[in-house]
Amino acid sequence: MILATRPALCVLAPLLFAFAVLAPSVASSQEPDMAMVSIYRVAPGKHLDFLRWQAARDAAGAEAGVPVTQWYVHVDGDSWDYVGIAPATTREQDDKIEAILKARNLTTGFKAGLEFRSLIASHTDTLTRGPTTAAALVEAGK
Repeated sequence: MILATRPALCVLAPLLFAFAVLAPSVASSQEPDMAMVSIYRVAPGKHLDFLRWQAARDAAGAEAGVPVTQWYVHVDGDSWDYVGIAPATTREQDDKIEAILKARNLTTGFKAGLEFRSLIASHTDTLTRGPTTAAALVEAGK
């Protein structure tokens, strides 16, 4: 079975379904929004630091008018710790967030990347389109 060979896919598919159920429905005549799905394995002993780091960035995004990231916490199963599903941002939104972070004396750019990497063991980011429904995808495939 294909899904059995891809553990992240086995975990991600139900999460995306759960997110789609909780999110507002998308009209069939409207394209679904782009979203970034991130899967994190946090470095040992860095969980609270990771959550504080992400919470500060989520707060800056919210101040910039970007919808907050939806966070999922590992309970059982695969080896990931957290999954974040966030709307894909525009360059203008990124610039606003960066200005807010700088005003709060938080790291940005390359320095923020180094700081982030000190908190995680591994991560993946995947650009997605959704939420949508299986029926809408079938229709789009015709």
